[in-house]
Amino acid sequence: MTKGTGEVERTADRAQLWVSFTASASDRSEAVALLGQRVAGVEPLLEQDGVEVRSRRLSVQPNWQGDRQVGASAEQHYQLRVADRAALEQVVTALVAAEPSALNGPDWELSDQAEAVQEAQVLAVADARRRAEGYASALGVRLGPLLRISDGEDTHYAPMARAGGYAMAAEGGSAVQALNLEPQPITVTARCTTTWSLLD
Repeated sequence: MTKGTGEVERTADRAQLWVSFTASASDRSEAVALLGQRVAGVEPLLEQDGVEVRSRRLSVQPNWQGDRQVGASAEQHYQLRVADRAALEQVVTALVAAEPSALNGPDWELSDQAEAVQEAQVLAVADARRRAEGYASALGVRLGPLLRISDGEDTHYAPMARAGGYAMAAEGGSAVQALNLEPQPITVTARCTTTWSLLD
């Protein structure tokens, strides 16, 4: 029985962003109204080609000072998926200009990892065979046919690097252009466990 590992690298082709907007007022209704005004200019940005809104989540809660309520706040949270670098730069520039309370990302990913996974699996099997051939040679016998193969662990992919949250002090498109928005390399890994027969 031998184990094999295969890895391939691909350049990410889409990114995810998380952005939040917050408004505070004397009561919940006013806070929600102010929040609506703030995100009204943001919503059209999210309808452009290459941008997908994965989720919208509204949160409304009272603000407390000790045991006394002192108004309320409302928050709108977005999870976005952006399909290309040009759209990503435009969206980030527009979102920073809208002054969100938080903007995090991008998290890079592959839109279709099937081909990369298959290549990693081929490399994993070849690695397991090389190991088995090494053991057979050490024993003075020949490696026979494959008897069984199974996934060693879940095949997975992961970015080699991740960009952090954007500073809210950044102003204008030129500041965003200075950030590293280049797609990151993605490492796709496959592992297998093999059992081989041995021949005299």
